[in-house]
Amino acid sequence: MKLNQQTLEGNWNEIRGKLHERWGQLTQDDLQKAKGNVDQLVGLIQRKTGEARERVEQYLTELTSNGAGGVSKVAEAVRGYASGAADSVRGYASTATESMEEARARAAEMVRGGFVQTERMIQQRPVESLAVGFGAGLITGVIIGLVLRSR
Repeated sequence: MKLNQQTLEGNWNEIRGKLHERWGQLTQDDLQKAKGNVDQLVGLIQRKTGEARERVEQYLTELTSNGAGGVSKVAEAVRGYASGAADSVRGYASTATESMEEARARAAEMVRGGFVQTERMIQQRPVESLAVGFGAGLITGVIIGLVLRSR
């Protein structure tokens, strides 16, 4: 496979990291200046490292041919991970929905139980219930009156 500009540009971030690993004397600024330009990049590496042009081109060719396959492998892995994560999220959402439904049903049952118990109490002791209701209303009215007067 011949080294070409398009492949170099398409995988530039990955290639830049590999170049820096192999030839540590290349700075990020050096690599940024040569971004995507094959001739400039090869010349830069030759000047900084003293490496032969053929060896530099061979290494870049290996990087770009492996890089394209590596990028597609990474993309596949990301898609697989995203799919698995989506399945996990769906599972958690389903579990949360079931838990919320159970909690709602328990709360509704408790309210119904409280209503039935209150109704039974009123039927058994109507006078006391009326007195309690009147007293609670009177106290609530006094408190509201005091709050409004203080404003």
